[in-house]
Amino acid sequence: MLELASVTAGYEPRRPVFRGASLTVAPGEAVGLLGPSGCGKSTLARVAALLHRPDAGRLVLDGTEVTAWRHRAPRALRTAVGVVFQQPRTAADPRLTLADLIAEPLRATGRKGEAADRVAELAPAVGLTPELLTRRPHAVSDGQLQRACLARALSLRPRWLVCDEMTAMLDASTTAALVAAVETYREQTGAGLLAVGHDRVLLNRWCDRTVEWRDCLPAEGPPGR
Repeated sequence: MLELASVTAGYEPRRPVFRGASLTVAPGEAVGLLGPSGCGKSTLARVAALLHRPDAGRLVLDGTEVTAWRHRAPRALRTAVGVVFQQPRTAADPRLTLADLIAEPLRATGRKGEAADRVAELAPAVGLTPELLTRRPHAVSDGQLQRACLARALSLRPRWLVCDEMTAMLDASTTAALVAAVETYREQTGAGLLAVGHDRVLLNRWCDRTVEWRDCLPAEGPPGR
């Protein structure tokens, strides 16, 4: 189970983006989180991905409560969650080829020997040709780069996947291909999915259930600004 319980988080002291948000994702379940821009969805997604320490509340992964975030979190927990961001160009090192980008988590966790085989396995799964793998981010489209970012998120075989507006501003065919790649991975591994977005139609079709942001908050609602 991925459980966010009464989470309060923000980026300024004493000025949280939201207070008391709660959400659960069961193993193998796809949950869509729907809400307006600026409400805090992406911040909650970053907490779920162990990238942002909350001010209060709990994150529990597979029965283990997370007590440290980012590089301080135990490797077993960090590698349990893969994440895909909305903007691939800010999430990708411009110096790396797409092949190196996909292999980056494997090399960072001491599994360099697996990198070539894993890249060869993931590239066709996300629709990347061998020729594209030799290019750097500036030489590919946003959609092609997002395919590589998805492959990178899957490279360590995470048990949980967090997709934060993964398909925003992409064309319909690329959106369909990315969603299909995620669904294939989930079918093969039983991974759970938290998909954050604005597109109600897409989330309703993609996910087992869709949660409105306001339903994650306690009765008093979001904090005043």
